[in-house]
Amino acid sequence: MARILLVDDEETVRGFLKRGLEIDGHAVVTATDGSDGLDRLNEAGGAFDLMLTDIRMPLMDGIALALAAKRDFPDLTILLMTGFADQRERARGLDAIVTDVLTKPFSLADLRSTVRRALAARSRPLTISLSLAFTTA
Repeated sequence: MARILLVDDEETVRGFLKRGLEIDGHAVVTATDGSDGLDRLNEAGGAFDLMLTDIRMPLMDGIALALAAKRDFPDLTILLMTGFADQRERARGLDAIVTDVLTKPFSLADLRSTVRRALAARSRPLTISLSLAFTTA
């Protein structure tokens, strides 16, 4: 399955989400805040299929982390999560780099299906269709 970097400053949330993702066979590495997440991302050379990060965290928030991660590892799939409407609004401008934003509270089933969709979209090949028109003289 996928290698996932999970970043959340709340230990109980982080543990619950980690266990939930591992149910689907994912290998999950955790980080306690955005700065720690960026360190883990850099240590691994960006070798993650997906990064799931909370937005509101101390030191470096999830949006700053997402921007830095996408700059250094442009192929990384990023999911954000938040329980705050104002943070969700901040994330709206990141559509080009963020696959989706999960709004807390969400169920484990919601998390698993969102991760599944994000990983499926990541592995889908880019298809370009060309149509050529021929005319005879």
